[in-house]
Amino acid sequence: MNISQLIRKRRSIRKFKVKSIPERLIRGILDSARWAPSGLNNQPWKFMVLSKKQKNSLAIYTHYAQIIKDADKLILTFLDNKASYNREKDLMAIGAAIQNMLLYIHSKGLGACWLGEILNKKKQIQKFLGVKRHLELEAVIALGYPQKQPSLAKRKKLKDLILR
Repeated sequence: MNISQLIRKRRSIRKFKVKSIPERLIRGILDSARWAPSGLNNQPWKFMVLSKKQKNSLAIYTHYAQIIKDADKLILTFLDNKASYNREKDLMAIGAAIQNMLLYIHSKGLGACWLGEILNKKKQIQKFLGVKRHLELEAVIALGYPQKQPSLAKRKKLKDLILR
């Protein structure tokens, strides 16, 4: 599949098979993230991978608990404020790292859902996990083998997105 097809076919997956993801795939996902662009090449991200017990304990912090419980793993992405030089640029870099992960995940036949609502409780989550204060939770990605592929989503027409 070429990159254009990969981008167009990737969808958020919310229901997963009960099947474990091999460690080599998790390492590949994280490796894809580290190649994202960042200002001054500061690479302002840190990652944490959660499985089973920790993952399921985290589900209490979101309305989307079932997605977390169904997923094989969670990848938490943090902004490392000690490595940060410009918050806005660094958050965009983290977004690029996440997109790299999502595309890599899809390319390997896995599925993922980038969870946002859970960030409403990021301070409680960081305390629960015992994460150092300079690390700020920015994203939670639930991943696993998809039960099924959702249909293609509609997108706005390109002409409606271009300012003249």
